[in-house]
Amino acid sequence: MNQFYVFLIRAVLGVAFAVIITRMFRGDAGIHYVAGLAIILVGLAYFAQYLRNRRKP
Repeated sequence: MNQFYVFLIRAVLGVAFAVIITRMFRGDAGIHYVAGLAIILVGLAYFAQYLRNRRKP
């Protein structure tokens, strides 16, 4: 699986989870809250991957 497909899967899942989380805690939030949270979630996924790969010898 190449890097584009990994990004696409992470982006779709990030948006889906951002919608769920935003609707659970702030039902009246706009699309910019969802987009911001999705960007943060995808960024955290890449940061976690960086931390996992850094520890391997």
